[in-house]
This record gives sequence, C-alpha cells and structure tokens, in this order.
Amino acid sequence: MVFPDFSPMMEFPDVSKTMEFPALHTNHSTTSHDTPHPKTSSVPQTHIIPAAHGHAFTVKKGEHFRIVDLYGEQVVDFAAWVQHTDLIEKLSMAYTRYHLAGATPAIGEYLWTNRDEPLLQVMADTVKVHDMTFMSCFPEMYAAAGLPKHRSCAENMAEVMAPYGLRGGHLGVTDPFNIFQNTPNYALKPLGSSKPGDYIEFKALRDCICAASCCPYDLKGFNGGKITDVAVVTGIPAAVG
Repeated sequence: MVFPDFSPMMEFPDVSKTMEFPALHTNHSTTSHDTPHPKTSSVPQTHIIPAAHGHAFTVKKGEHFRIVDLYGEQVVDFAAWVQHTDLIEKLSMAYTRYHLAGATPAIGEYLWTNRDEPLLQVMADTVKVHDMTFMSCFPEMYAAAGLPKHRSCAENMAEVMAPYGLRGGHLGVTDPFNIFQNTPNYALKPLGSSKPGDYIEFKALRDCICAASCCPYDLKGFNGGKITDVAVVTGIPAAVG
C-alpha cells in the first residue's frame, strides 16, 4: 500500500514540556542502521526512526537509552542481542514472562535473555503499558490481507540487523518486546495509551545490539490510524530520568 509522505524534514512536536530530557545531538538521517562498530560518545545522541521503518544501534554495559513516542499511540517493536555471541544469546520474551509471572516489567525490573541472564533494566517508564505476547507483524500476514508490499516489523528488524550478521531474513527475527502496545488479554483493538513525548528508559547490563521498528500496522485504527516517527536516544547519563 502507499504510505503517507512522512518527510525526514518534517517538524517534530515540542515534547520538552512533557518530559525531562538532556541536551541532545539529533541525527535526522533516514539511514536505517548505525555502522556495525560505531564510535562511542559521552554526549546523548538522538536518532529519528522514520515512520514504518527500523533502526539498529549498539549500547555498552551501563549505558542508558530511551525509546520515545514523538506523536502518541505509536507501537515500537524492540529486540536485542548480546554482543560477541554470534547473535545466539538474545532478549527473550518467554524467559522474561517466566521471571515476571507474565506481568509487564516495572521500573527496576529486568528483561531476560534466552540464557536466563538479565540484559536490560527498566529505569523509567511514563506509560507502563507494553506487550510481551504478540510476534512482530510479518509479510505473510499483510499478503493474506491483500497487501503484499506492505512494510512489516519483522522485515524492518531483518533489514537493520543484517549488517550485524543476522541470517534468515525476517524468519531469523526473535519475538519482540512491543513497547507502548496495549493489548490486554490478546485484545486486537486500537487501545493506544502513549502520548506525545512518552518514553521508556533502559539500562544495559551487558554490551548489546538493539533493533527497533516503528510498527507499520495501520489497519483497524491501530497506531492511532497513522504511522508516525519515533526517537531512540542513546548515551543518556545515569542521573537523567
């Protein structure tokens, strides 16, 4: 299907009144992923993920980063892999559900890997509503709905993770942590609860590679009925948030 024209030069909303935020260096490039081994920086960096696209980035142990909903009601599929493990050890929703008895991780709680090790700690969360049950939207799902060329989170993840060695295309993508997705009891209804400027902040407990997809699912009123850009902020000082 044809998506609306979300120009990378579009004006972003002023979220400064809705959240405390450090001074940031913003990358408005539409490049979908960082170089596999980017230089580290002590200055917070913001990357805008264009609507319906993905972004991959690395974080060091102890580093804080945020996923920010710029316009509200936009779901972000998120996955992570432990560095230097050939992408074998990765964030696992099954292990995380086991440790949290199925509950959404609260501030101070952890997201776990398939090796049963904590990988990320939730440090701040202005929404507190997320999903750990649904898979990423995928090409076959859209094809069945008569939309064979529709973008999908699974393809977005595969695209941005390929430079880091992910194989198998969208079939190689792990189940995501669906940030800002409000689907209680598997309810397939547009129950978006995030507002412009809402965010979740994590602390990395190990060096990892992260991937985020600005969910392209624009059917049945999901994602506010209009897919919008989101932001990833890395290098946040621990005192912020």
